Amino acid sequence: MQLTLWTYEGPPHVGAMRIANSMRDLHFVLHAPQGDTYADLLFTMIERNEKRPPVTYTTFQARDLGSDTASIFKSSCQEAYERFKPSALLVAASCTAELIQDDPMGLAKALDLEIPVVGVELLAYQRKENWGASETFYQLIRTLASPFRPAPGEKRPERQPGTRARCNVLGPTSLGFRNRDDVTEVVKLLERLGVEINLIAPLGASPEDLTHIGEADFNVVLYPEIAATAARWLERNFHQPMTKTVPIGVGATRDFIKEVCELAGIDAPSDELDSRLPWYSRSIDSTYLTGKRVFIFADATHALAAARIAHEEMGFEVVGLGTYSREQAREVREAAEALGLEALITDDYLEVEAAVAELQPELLLGTQMERHIAKRQGVPCAVISSPVHVQDFPARYSPQAGFEGANVIFDTWVHPLMMGLEEHLLRMFQEDFEFTDGAAPSHLASEHGRAVASAKREETQSEETQPKEAPSEPSEGALSWDKEAERELGRIPFFVRGKARRNTERFAADQGVNLITVETLYDAKAHFSR
Repeated sequence: MQLTLWTYEGPPHVGAMRIANSMRDLHFVLHAPQGDTYADLLFTMIERNEKRPPVTYTTFQARDLGSDTASIFKSSCQEAYERFKPSALLVAASCTAELIQDDPMGLAKALDLEIPVVGVELLAYQRKENWGASETFYQLIRTLASPFRPAPGEKRPERQPGTRARCNVLGPTSLGFRNRDDVTEVVKLLERLGVEINLIAPLGASPEDLTHIGEADFNVVLYPEIAATAARWLERNFHQPMTKTVPIGVGATRDFIKEVCELAGIDAPSDELDSRLPWYSRSIDSTYLTGKRVFIFADATHALAAARIAHEEMGFEVVGLGTYSREQAREVREAAEALGLEALITDDYLEVEAAVAELQPELLLGTQMERHIAKRQGVPCAVISSPVHVQDFPARYSPQAGFEGANVIFDTWVHPLMMGLEEHLLRMFQEDFEFTDGAAPSHLASEHGRAVASAKREETQSEETQPKEAPSEPSEGALSWDKEAERELGRIPFFVRGKARRNTERFAADQGVNLITVETLYDAKAHFSR
């Protein structure tokens, strides 16, 4: 166990809560002490839900530990059953309650309720949030769909001629990054291909819906972190094939369409479907973005998608790729290897920050954790994945999947670079009297402006008459920049500043220069311009 101030994932019972909060007519009884009720805030404050999640906490206290905590759990189950009247009950223990070794599943079954009860063992000290969500979704499907699975050796019946292929869309959950809008976009895409939707789960599904999951011809796995385990079980038991491509990005969406058409036994559309990303990324306005160094760290689904988009569709150079999703580490390592990189697999944000500092990317694509890292290091950043903040649940339609998602991604990634360019221009002209905070509107011209300019000149003259500090002597072998050289470097546009710094330091090291001055900076520029 590692104590930390920030974490990419919560404990696994938060993952189970995400599944319960996604579904209808399902209630979750969580054996947990009073303090664990904090998780409600994730849904009511960050996701901005209209109601609190369907969770009953046993909320035992320290004084209860010497008595019968099992009876507290049983009475909580009975009260939740009578009050909320769910069609299925989910039971588990939080990381704290796991230590007292009660058996939530056994205790709930002893009540002999008239609805299905699904117990989940959440392995709180070995696993994390996404695994908890995946395991809960899998156990729900296994419990509720098992009575309807074919007998061993029985083949899946052929689809009747003239009937449309049907699919399940698996994986979207509460607190997922843009999951709500991704579902809308993917459903539109599937319906345009002529594929009928049998079920979307867990988001919006009920326990009754899950009993019909085997009626589909195949499964669309939208987020493997959540749905891959359940989809593999359905493949083994209901003979339902599953998609392997997540449709995020233009290329991936085209591959997804081809894969769906093969699974559905239909012809792929001959017309080019809509996205402005390919043209925008080739356009004159965007060519200065080509070759920009980008660092990517996210959950596995979004990290893999972002690496492909950055490398193949935007013309960026991926200089770092990593994930906190240890269960999907193999796929991320393979993608990194194809780009000539070593993947960063960690859940320690300090390791990510150190890697960003070392690689000096010009754009950081990550989570809200990386947004804070980017602020500290002055790097433009776009959020592409959970963990999320309230701003990642916008009121507007903002998918990541499908062709409209590709348009949203282009805007999301490119605007931080363009806004950074604006900030650079403002800094370049900040000494102009028209750009000071106290400047009057330019069309009113300007006694005020002349007064500000005069004050600036006096300030500058005062600085020039002050004795200059002698540059400190650098230690032997260590590179350092004098203040004037640093100031000159700051005048270089941000999107080439990192490269200019690296080239100058390489030139200085080759020349045996320890203190980098303005002359060194321009000598390096002349050297690399030959």
